[in-house]
Amino acid sequence: MKAVVITTPGGPEVLQLQEVEDPQIKEDEVLVKVEATALNRADTLQRQGKYPPPTGASSYPGLECSGTIEAVGKNVSRWKIGDQVCALLSGGGYAEKVAVPAGQVLPVPQGVSLKDAASLPEVACTVWSTVFMMSRLSAGETFLVHGGSSGIGTFAIQIAKYKGVRVFVTAGSEDKLAVCKDLGADVCINYKNEDFVARVKEETDGKGVDVILDSIGAPYFQKNVDSLSIDGRLFLLGFMGGFVTQVNLASLFAKRITVQAAGLRTRSLENKAEIVSEVEKNVWPAIAAGKLKPVVYKYLPLSKAAEGHQLMESSKHAGKILLVT
Repeated sequence: MKAVVITTPGGPEVLQLQEVEDPQIKEDEVLVKVEATALNRADTLQRQGKYPPPTGASSYPGLECSGTIEAVGKNVSRWKIGDQVCALLSGGGYAEKVAVPAGQVLPVPQGVSLKDAASLPEVACTVWSTVFMMSRLSAGETFLVHGGSSGIGTFAIQIAKYKGVRVFVTAGSEDKLAVCKDLGADVCINYKNEDFVARVKEETDGKGVDVILDSIGAPYFQKNVDSLSIDGRLFLLGFMGGFVTQVNLASLFAKRITVQAAGLRTRSLENKAEIVSEVEKNVWPAIAAGKLKPVVYKYLPLSKAAEGHQLMESSKHAGKILLVT
């Protein structure tokens, strides 16, 4: 099969489409013939040598895919050859075939094309596990997501609105904020010319928001704390702005704030299977009902993975970038 190989750590140009061995499946895995895969920020970090795949995972990038099942391991009962599916991966999505633990496979949601289904597993599992399972966001609450036009952001806006939440977003251009508004965001803040803490306070009568989802990290940490309500919950998904900061601990204490951080890729197979099951139960019906839709910015052939990474690192896109085999 063909796969995108990271030939050496570096810029987008190190991604090369090469002929490689087909993956071998274990007893509790399925082999998926890939229709499409989606880019994630983690892929760009892996390409730079900063985010190695977990032990035993494919060395090729790609944390999600869609496609058709081509083979099933002998312990797999739910899935059969020919099923159209999408899947959460630990790696290996940038390829024509990938082996996937059966517990990380999802049916293609009703009303979504096989190709577009590749844009869903990583964002759905990330947002559902962090915002709802761990931060317990619920109807009637307020929620701020930074980078509202990102893959994570565009999905978070939709699922939060579906759940009856008032949604705040930050983004860096009026075009990106327009995308967020179209998806249902209630308060759209351009972080380049507006102080998001002041705007959040103004829009909530000084109370702050209940939950924040943040991928910026250090430079936003104290600002996030200042933007939270009493009993507020901050979830850190990434550290695009840096890892180290100073924080006023008294402000955490005074507001009874909970701070959590987690990724998806390094979780155990059991934990991932639990999240995938919760997503199918809670999120897939909303997609089938037309309340959530995939937001795809661009489709590129697998051979143009480098171009996809350049686009992602330029941050000019809104929504997901897909590679199609």
